[in-house]
Amino acid sequence: MRKSLLIIVLFMPLLAKAQFHMFSKDPIINLENFDNQRVHWGYFLGFNSYDFKFEYKNVGPDVLVNSTIGFNVGLVGNLRLHKHIDLRFEPGLYFNQRNLTFPGIANPVDALREVKSTYLHFPLLVKLSSVRTGNIKPYVVAGVGTALNLASNADAKDDNANNRFRMIKNTNFYELGFGIDLYLQYFKFSPSIRGVFSFNDELIRDNDPNSPWTSNIQSMSTRAIFINFTFH
Repeated sequence: MRKSLLIIVLFMPLLAKAQFHMFSKDPIINLENFDNQRVHWGYFLGFNSYDFKFEYKNVGPDVLVNSTIGFNVGLVGNLRLHKHIDLRFEPGLYFNQRNLTFPGIANPVDALREVKSTYLHFPLLVKLSSVRTGNIKPYVVAGVGTALNLASNADAKDDNANNRFRMIKNTNFYELGFGIDLYLQYFKFSPSIRGVFSFNDELIRDNDPNSPWTSNIQSMSTRAIFINFTFH
């Protein structure tokens, strides 16, 4: 996260200079033919906030989710299909932790579960862009993908009775977002915000069918917000 902040700070003078040109009356057009490339590549750095959506078998107190801010990094492959349509592949590595507090468990140590996640995301997205105005071009993205949770504990025999929270390894999701392409003098900078929603029930139930941690949970699925800063 510190490295990401340092990179952003180092680029601040360039962004300030670009902003002056972008919003001036007659902006200097940067990278005029950049989007004519059939294929181009880039990378992204960013932040994330993961949450869980719970559904329950019986009405009762909800599991409390305390979301933290995580870090993401990845690559971008862009295939131009049309003047305003691109196909994008954005594999990335996402680190995060969610803290769950289970109701009805008196011992605070047993009631709290720290869910550390390391996701490998593989989304395939369609990018729909507006007409470029000067050095600015807004866009929206939508698509589907799959993710591998390297810290799922799916193969562990222990469960919550042994302080082991388990999730499935693979999950599928859909992703929606919007952003803006900023054409700077030497590269294109694209900040964006994304919403990610899992299709799957990701919880592995405890061995005890009457477990105070998992017995009342009908389904548990991930939802998240990503803020990405992409450099092309």
